[in-house]
Amino acid sequence: MNSSFAMNSLGDGYRVLVIGPSGALGAAFCELLKEDPRCSVVRELGRKSVPGLDLEEPDSIARAAAELAEEAPYQLILHAAGLLHRDDIKPEKSYSAIEADALQVIFQVNTLGPALVLRHFLPLLDPRGAMAMLSAKVGSIDDNRLGGWYAYRASKAALNMLIKTAAIELARTRPQTRLLSLHPGTVISSLSQPFRGASAARPARVAAGELLSLIDRLGPADSGHFFAYIGERLPW
Repeated sequence: MNSSFAMNSLGDGYRVLVIGPSGALGAAFCELLKEDPRCSVVRELGRKSVPGLDLEEPDSIARAAAELAEEAPYQLILHAAGLLHRDDIKPEKSYSAIEADALQVIFQVNTLGPALVLRHFLPLLDPRGAMAMLSAKVGSIDDNRLGGWYAYRASKAALNMLIKTAAIELARTRPQTRLLSLHPGTVISSLSQPFRGASAARPARVAAGELLSLIDRLGPADSGHFFAYIGERLPW
């Protein structure tokens, strides 16, 4: 990607909200969008922003949405936050490794928090705008060939169901809105670094450009579907 990056489906002066701007992909989204001359606002929302949004603190999601309501509508909302592992949580290789505490944390960040983002931030989205949430191909039940990663897979499968369900409702009430579940592929980041496949990871800026271009190409008829960064529709 270069500095001539531009999105064409959102109109002149479009406004963007990026949830999770501190991760590799979130930061790359912000960087690229700020280079688009048609983009007038890139609002970054995360744990350290003002207002703050922490997916592990549900009240913060509602508070942040209330504070940003005056700035709305946004023509694009990107949800780029997620959790696969951290110091005290590792992806499970076997059902014998399933732990209640880890399941709760993974689901809070990847499913329950995003569910509340849908509730509180869809009202801030332009009726002709797009909201895209980062999911993962490993959340596809049909595509699961290797097993393992119980909490992460299940949390992303549940996220996909939330997105699909909300998209059906939106199709009735706001038929020009696009609500999308996107698989970014393997990206060079702290999330992917410890795992097999990291050697084939793409730079975050490349991945972000591919995803933004994909959002730009997709229309209302694509709302409620699950896409890989290359534009391939993925099975649920």
